Amino acid sequence: MNDTITLALSKGRIFDETLPLLKAAGIEVLEDPEKSRKLILPTNQPGVRVVLVRATDVPTYVEHGGADLGVTGKDTLIEHGGQGLYQPLDLRIARCRVSVAVRADFDYATAVRQGSRLRVATKYTTIARDFFATKGVHVDLIKLYGSMELAPLTGLADAIVDLVSTGNTLKANQLVEVERIMDISSRLVVNQASLKLKQARLRPLLDAFAAATAQEPRT
Repeated sequence: MNDTITLALSKGRIFDETLPLLKAAGIEVLEDPEKSRKLILPTNQPGVRVVLVRATDVPTYVEHGGADLGVTGKDTLIEHGGQGLYQPLDLRIARCRVSVAVRADFDYATAVRQGSRLRVATKYTTIARDFFATKGVHVDLIKLYGSMELAPLTGLADAIVDLVSTGNTLKANQLVEVERIMDISSRLVVNQASLKLKQARLRPLLDAFAAATAQEPRT
């Protein structure tokens, strides 16, 4: 098993959008993660397997050698810190943005201008802290793990910092996007020890990912 290449992916959009890149590298996952209960999926290459982990755990698995490489969002990497990870490629998949959103009737611009202390709910505490510190805005961060839109609606927070893709969820909950913090896409991350010890196996895979990514139309 020592020369097996293990790729860590999370279910959903990142998994779906990584499949064409894998295909370009001659790798096809043999089971559908939505139908299988397995957490380790075989591929058509005997020495390559996929492990399914939570999106937030991908950097940890790769850093500590539970996987040789993985695909994870820039947001997750920033929150994790990215220590001990080689980050060779922006795969330009699973694109979205991190934004500040508030209730439609909340005057965010005036609150910021007047130096009000804002209560901000988010699971992206590092991104939010850095962003508001740069603006000189005082905030109390409230860590949440899901259903972020509820926080302003229930009075728990004045604002949220969250991932936004289409903006439809915000609209459905009478929230408005007031500041765009950063654009997000998914990155390839590689365990540094694996890069040395399994270079002969990993290099063709990294090259194929790079070639497939280069052919993607830029937007």
